[in-house]
Amino acid sequence: MTKVYTGASMSLDGYISGPGETGFDKLFKWYENGDVTVRTTHPELTFRLTEVSATHWRRLVRETGALVVGRKLFDLTDGWGGNHPMGVPVVVVTHAVPDGWPRDGAPFHFVTEGVEAAVALARELAGDRNVGVNAGTIAQQCLDAGLLDEVGIDLVPVLLGGGTPFFTDLDGAPYELEGPVSLAEGTDVTHLRYRVRPA
Repeated sequence: MTKVYTGASMSLDGYISGPGETGFDKLFKWYENGDVTVRTTHPELTFRLTEVSATHWRRLVRETGALVVGRKLFDLTDGWGGNHPMGVPVVVVTHAVPDGWPRDGAPFHFVTEGVEAAVALARELAGDRNVGVNAGTIAQQCLDAGLLDEVGIDLVPVLLGGGTPFFTDLDGAPYELEGPVSLAEGTDVTHLRYRVRPA
């Protein structure tokens, strides 16, 4: 059965970005601190991971069939140049379709009816694989709507002191999680997964 999961690199004090959208060099350091070359479907993006982190990344890619992201991330990455590194369809939750999109051949779908409609479309696109939703607002909305099955954390040993938390202002809090259902200790990162306990 298709699972809906979210995941992010997170600081020890709970942030997925620092003040003013900073700190990414610290949060994503583990993508470049190993000896294993991992190519993505994006021609300009290659990772140098440790064996532990490479195994984690490959499992994630193998099990993921579609992604749901917010407009902020889509704009920040400029639509990944039309090619997401995981090579799967991407559903973008937005109030309005951005100018110049959709582009021919780009695997992006724009949904203006909210996160529930976006997840429903992503499930169709994913087939029997999982749906990933980006951390932050989209993950919060999915959790509050009862759509989120799993939370992944790539826990990084840094304290950012502020910024964007993984979760905030949850309508149904507290939520209880089970696990970790998996744990892998990499270099400068610990990969954790937790199951969302049904209400």
